[in-house]
Amino acid sequence: MNQQPNNPLHGLTLEKILTRLQQHYGWEGLYQQIRVNCFNNDPSIKSSLKFLRKTQWARDKVEALYLNTFSES
Repeated sequence: MNQQPNNPLHGLTLEKILTRLQQHYGWEGLYQQIRVNCFNNDPSIKSSLKFLRKTQWARDKVEALYLNTFSES
């Protein structure tokens, strides 16, 4: 079992992270934060997930934005 007690994203799927960020910022706001075309050109959760699963640097930025936006500290 891959336990990550110090990982604040543990147990969160990329879809949950992206959905919460999209609800918070909207697509335009997400694009302002992270300049990737999947947030600007015909954005959807499905197309963004497809891109983020293939593109590690963009996924890292999404995860970092999530932590910066929603961390309690």
